[in-house]
Amino acid sequence: MSDTWATLRRRLLSRYDEFVRRLTKRFGSADLAREVVHETYMRFERVGGDMPIHNPDGYIFRTAINIAKNKGVVERRYLNFDEIETLAGLPDDAPDPARVAEARSEMALMQRALAQLPSRRREIFEASWVDEVPHADLAARYGVHLRTIQRELEQATSFVRTFCKENAPAERRISPARLSSS
Repeated sequence: MSDTWATLRRRLLSRYDEFVRRLTKRFGSADLAREVVHETYMRFERVGGDMPIHNPDGYIFRTAINIAKNKGVVERRYLNFDEIETLAGLPDDAPDPARVAEARSEMALMQRALAQLPSRRREIFEASWVDEVPHADLAARYGVHLRTIQRELEQATSFVRTFCKENAPAERRISPARLSSS
């Protein structure tokens, strides 16, 4: 260990109260000032090498301020208590296992309905709804009028809707009475 660092540690200990007082004025917190002075002392224990220091008090004070700044940067990366409280109150947007199972069941039902459509109608329905192909492009692709594409989509949608209503699990079916009261 070099003589320079040992001298700085002794000086820091002998003028501890003065450094804490000056840093308290600077930071507005005696606790932070004491913590920074302690970390400064610890840093002087760990460093090696020998270099001349012309103003030991200034060097100690500047080191303490730099440690406090670094500490502030690190602490800003973490959430404070109020931010954690706010986040804790946010609802979880992730679906629960029951909703995932329900969605899979709905997809399977939809796939069964689509499998029963005539192939051209199914292709038009999927191209329009899944791939978002414009109706005019579908008409050109199949060599038919735009109105034919619209009719195919209406019939496919109607069939899929009816199939899904009739084949949904009993607990998910909506009775006509519930539809009229909504």
